[in-house]
Amino acid sequence: MTALMSAAEAVADIPDGATLTVGGFGLCGVPQVVLTELSRRDVGNFEVVSNNAGLDGVGLGLLLNSGQIRRMIASYVGENKEFARQYLDGELELELTPQGTLAERMRAGGSGIEGFYTATGVGTVVADGGMPWKYGSEGEVVTVSPPKETRVVNGRECVLETAITADFSIVRAAVADTAGNLRFNLTARNLNPLAAMAGRTCIVEAEKVVKKGELAPDDIHLPGIYVHRIVELTDAQAADKPVEKERLR
Repeated sequence: MTALMSAAEAVADIPDGATLTVGGFGLCGVPQVVLTELSRRDVGNFEVVSNNAGLDGVGLGLLLNSGQIRRMIASYVGENKEFARQYLDGELELELTPQGTLAERMRAGGSGIEGFYTATGVGTVVADGGMPWKYGSEGEVVTVSPPKETRVVNGRECVLETAITADFSIVRAAVADTAGNLRFNLTARNLNPLAAMAGRTCIVEAEKVVKKGELAPDDIHLPGIYVHRIVELTDAQAADKPVEKERLR
């Protein structure tokens, strides 16, 4: 059952220690409004799965600044100075994962697939283990990634990757209908559908909400069976899309 609600209502029951999958790529398709509301709550200790950690003070950067994230599973974190500081100072645990593998782990979680074999990462610390997950306060490595199971599949060595599921998923869509069916705009389609699938409770901030049946079947990028809560953005919120790297002639 999909319900329309405010951002505050949508995040009101996210508990301390929850796991979250969050959509977006850089600043494209980031659920900024819902993340802003979550950053205002007195909860944290989150394990967050997302392609990247936003920028300083934007997207997941809000939760980093408020100290609400305990652990990240991500594929790229190079644009956030506060993230780097917390990781290197031992305040934050990080599991770096190849981008395609991260996407497939979330898709698998949403599809009921417990794991899969891939050649990506074979012969590296991704498969062999030893990647620093957490540093101590003196800069020493205190936790490293474990080795993963490998096997030969169709004559090619592969590594076993496990699915990702989360307590809540938070994503942004261009259009939602009242049944929860979603359409994403261009590259904002990036990891949003996959993150949405992986959450047991999916929260969507939508730039526009239409009645059930107004989205043509071929225009639906994610079916409403995955969606539980919809936050309809105001025109100003929908238009507020920061530029990651401004270029001027």
